[in-house]
Amino acid sequence: MFKTKLIISITIFISFLVLTSAIKNETRIIEKEIYNLNTKIKIQRNNLNEAQLDFHYLTSPAQIEKKLNLTDFNKYQPIKYSNIYFDINDLIKINNKITDIKKINEKKIQKK
Repeated sequence: MFKTKLIISITIFISFLVLTSAIKNETRIIEKEIYNLNTKIKIQRNNLNEAQLDFHYLTSPAQIEKKLNLTDFNKYQPIKYSNIYFDINDLIKINNKITDIKKINEKKIQKK
């Protein structure tokens, strides 16, 4: 009777001891991942702030006017609306169409 109680209590104690250490290891791994992700987020925020600062500085009217005054203003031409792409997929589709047309034209020239 006494031995069975002792064996059961030791078994429960050892199982809780193993279970506790396993949970601690998992939480430590999760905490490390959270810390790494937080540092990556801080770096990305810093990069975003620097990019925004560069954008606001470089696109300020005074800076644009300086750049235009340094270069020949007559050479400046606005971008045609047809050259403005709202998505990279639009650009890829148009480039594919252009290359397809060039290939077709080359085949026609070779047949002649």
